Amino acid sequence: MMMKPPGRTQKLRKRLFVKSEHSPEQVLLRRIGLIVGLISLVLLIFWIDRDGLRDQIDGHVSFSDIAYFTAVTITTVGYGDIVPVSDRARIVDTILVTPLRLFIWFIFLGTAYELVLQRWLETRRMTRLQKSLRDHVIICGYGHSGESAAREALSRGTPMGQVLIIDQHAEHLKRAAEHGHIGLLGDATSEEILRDAGVDNAKAVLICLGRDDAAVLTVLTTRHLNADVRIIASVNEEENIKIIRQAGADAIVAPSIVGGYLMADSVDSTFVADYINDLMQSDGRVRLIERAVRPDEIGKRMRELGPNLVVRVHRDGERIGFWEDERAVIEPNDRLLEIEPNHALDGA
Repeated sequence: MMMKPPGRTQKLRKRLFVKSEHSPEQVLLRRIGLIVGLISLVLLIFWIDRDGLRDQIDGHVSFSDIAYFTAVTITTVGYGDIVPVSDRARIVDTILVTPLRLFIWFIFLGTAYELVLQRWLETRRMTRLQKSLRDHVIICGYGHSGESAAREALSRGTPMGQVLIIDQHAEHLKRAAEHGHIGLLGDATSEEILRDAGVDNAKAVLICLGRDDAAVLTVLTTRHLNADVRIIASVNEEENIKIIRQAGADAIVAPSIVGGYLMADSVDSTFVADYINDLMQSDGRVRLIERAVRPDEIGKRMRELGPNLVVRVHRDGERIGFWEDERAVIEPNDRLLEIEPNHALDGA
C-alpha cells in the first residue's frame, strides 16, 4: 500500500467505514419520494400539454395514455405509439422532460452505487486490509497526543500504512488520512471496531482518548481480544494509573503530570526540559533507547559499557542506577536504558 509521506498533500481516500447521518432505509425512502415527485411532475407537464400529443392507435389521448407515455418516456423505451406532434410539445419534451428524465436516472444509479455497490466495495476493501495488516500500530484517538504518537511511530520505523487510527470524529480522520494513515470511524471501546482494526494481529495499541473511563474500558476490551498485544495508555488523573494498570496496560503515560513536573523544574533550571524533549523525540540530537544485553556485555559494570551511556538496568522488576556499583554488574536477562547520539543528524 503506497502512500505519500506525512506533510505532503495527497488525495483524501474514502474512509473505510463512515456512519451516515441517515440510515440506508431513510436514504432510500427519501429518494423514492423524490423520484415519485419528479415522475408526477413529468406526468403533470404531459397532461397540461396533452393537445400536442397524438395516439397513433385511436387518436384520443386519455389520462391513462398520459401515465403510460410518462412511463415509457422516463424509461426511454419509446414504443412510438404516442408521440409529440406540435412544436410546443417537442420543445417541452426537450427543455423540461429530458433533464428531468436524466436526473431521475442519476438518482437510480447513485442509489444503486451507494446502497449496493459501494458497500460491497467497502466490505471487500476492509477484508483485504485486515489480511494485509500484521504487526501494525493501532492508535485510539487522534487528538494532539494521538497525532504526535502517530508521527513518532513513523519516525521510529513503523512503515507507512501500518498505523491505523480509530476516532469518533470524521474531521480527525480526514487529517489522519492526509498524513498517510488508515482511518476507522468508531468507538475504540467497541469489540467490533477493534476487530475491524485487526487487533488480533497488532503489534501495539496506543490509547489516547483523553478520558480515563474510556481508556480503562478500551484497555479491558483490547486485552480481552488479544492477550499478547502491547497496550500503552494515556491517563489524565494520577489516581487512575493503578486502575488502568490493573486493567491490563503494559505502559502508562500521564502527559499532564509529566508536563507539570517539567514546568515546576523549569522554575530553577533552563535546559532540563529542553534536554528531556530532546531525549524523547526521534529527531532529537540524542535518544533514549531500551535494548537487550549483548553477550559480550555480561559481567561488565554499567560504566564500562560503550560507546553509548547506559543510565539504568531493569532486572526482575528492579531498577538499578549507574551509580550502584555493586549491583550494576550486567546479567544475561537485563534490559538496558541507554542514551545514544542521533547519527542521522550528523550530516544535517
